Amino acid sequence: MTDVLRELAAVLAERKQASPESSYVASLYHKGLNKILEKVGEECTETLLAAKDAERSGNVDDLVYETADLWFHTLVMLSQLNAHPDQVLQELARRFNLSGLEEKASRGQAD
Repeated sequence: MTDVLRELAAVLAERKQASPESSYVASLYHKGLNKILEKVGEECTETLLAAKDAERSGNVDDLVYETADLWFHTLVMLSQLNAHPDQVLQELARRFNLSGLEEKASRGQAD
């Protein structure tokens, strides 16, 4: 599974050097962080709506599709900011033996 993320991260890094006319991702990088964040927000909303639809219909196909879009655009955001998916995976691994309540308390956050 992490191989897919690493391969995608490598492609996204390559696209930083590509012409905006040659690649969708390169065009996002060219437009800057605000456009990338706009796409993340758009995909987040679409994922939420797909989840509500899946709850009613029992069919998760659209939810999976929209989640893939959300993850993809989140990876573009991370790449734009020179962060790597491995950093996110390491953070998830760090939390593995913590309860969610303990982890939130360690950050001083409430629900």
